[in-house]
Amino acid sequence: MVKLIGAVLIVAASTFIGFEFARRFSDRTKLLRQLKTALQALEAEIVFSHKPLGLAAKDIGEQTDGPISKFFSRFSRLLLQGGTNVKAAWEESLKELERKSPVRAGEMEVLRQFGETLGKHDLVSQQKHIRLALVHLERESGDAEERQAKNEKMIKSLGFLSGLLIVILLM
Repeated sequence: MVKLIGAVLIVAASTFIGFEFARRFSDRTKLLRQLKTALQALEAEIVFSHKPLGLAAKDIGEQTDGPISKFFSRFSRLLLQGGTNVKAAWEESLKELERKSPVRAGEMEVLRQFGETLGKHDLVSQQKHIRLALVHLERESGDAEERQAKNEKMIKSLGFLSGLLIVILLM
């Protein structure tokens, strides 16, 4: 009886670990979708509402959730407090996003390059830079979805099967 309970716990734990690793793939695709939506909202706030960047970022931070909300809220706070330029506030906020989310190097590079142009151009040019960032993020999103489709089921299965292997080896 104790062996059976131990075996069930081992399989359950390894399955849970497999599902947690697989969740990272879906978290990344979700994050990229939210990021694209947030940049589209930023475009609308800046180009059509003519809001200052700090207020536009504050609104986006309130409209979104998770790491993207924290990213834009931090960016807004840094801008509205003053004492820092747009590029420095963007970089500081990106560091926080990188630490607390499943964002990868490709997405970070797109966001860094976008941050280089943010607040330096007129509305039409700024809109073009946002659209360019969206195109790059769309490419990264496609890659993330492809990786998720290819790996998520396999990792879940590996978690379960590795638990079974451990149980078989211990018996």
